[in-house]
Amino acid sequence: MKLTVEFPSVSYREGPQGVLRLAKALEQIGYDHIDMFDHVVMGYPIAGRPPGPYTPTMPILEALMTLSAIAAVTSRVTLGTEVLVLPQRHPTLVAKQVSTLDTLSGGRVRLGVGVGWQESEYEALGEDFHTRGARMDDAIRLLRAWWSDAQVDFKSEHYPMTAMAMEPKPPQGRRLPIWVGGRSERALRRVGELGDGWLGSQVSDAASARRDIATIRRFAEAAGRDPGAIGLQSMVASPPKDAEGKRFYAEHDRVVARVVELKAVGFEWVALNATAIFQAGARSVDAMIDALGALHTKIRGAVG
Repeated sequence: MKLTVEFPSVSYREGPQGVLRLAKALEQIGYDHIDMFDHVVMGYPIAGRPPGPYTPTMPILEALMTLSAIAAVTSRVTLGTEVLVLPQRHPTLVAKQVSTLDTLSGGRVRLGVGVGWQESEYEALGEDFHTRGARMDDAIRLLRAWWSDAQVDFKSEHYPMTAMAMEPKPPQGRRLPIWVGGRSERALRRVGELGDGWLGSQVSDAASARRDIATIRRFAEAAGRDPGAIGLQSMVASPPKDAEGKRFYAEHDRVVARVVELKAVGFEWVALNATAIFQAGARSVDAMIDALGALHTKIRGAVG
């Protein structure tokens, strides 16, 4: 089983060296992958805009910039996003940024993408919230064209391109994996038709997870793709309606039991939420390193 850490932006409070020290420690502990969470801006709740799941002043480092810094101090661990809200950005610029990151990291990038939920963030970035699904599908296809074609000619309502070039190509080329987040029917279809993997960040129980995986595989088969080649990752989180949810990551045996359950469902990757570890009481970079080290040992002992 592959073990991922969703990197905590809160580590920046100990300065840039705190961020880099944590990243290096994750590689040394033996984690396989580091993911970065993404929001550019957060909206305050106002009339007509309900509160979101996070406080608007929650610190969130820009994902690709942070991964570039992490790439410079690591050599083995792979690097990704969980998830980059792709339709908020022009995919041509994202293609260039990700290609550069893959080049400078030696081919260690996995791009995780989603459509997001925050209309006010789309408005702040000058993008259309209501066309985000259609633009997402076009964007995924265009990314792969930029990463593989010497000349890009791309027919699209949203992102037309004629006789354009982008160099250098990423070391992984068109194979650079694009994993898709979300649990709506459209998101699961997108995984099956276009994605290299599914980022199931809100998996609540085994039965619903199995249904979602079956849906992805059905769409993959209908698209003529190999459903067994689509990777599966889930965030490790407390069960729904858990009154002690904020303490979940302080109880390592519960975290390990959840990982064992996710493996039984069929997930080959699991992600530990380091921000939740901070919220559960590991209030410094050193404390998060200790907690993640202990969890890594216990999880490897349970699932290999």
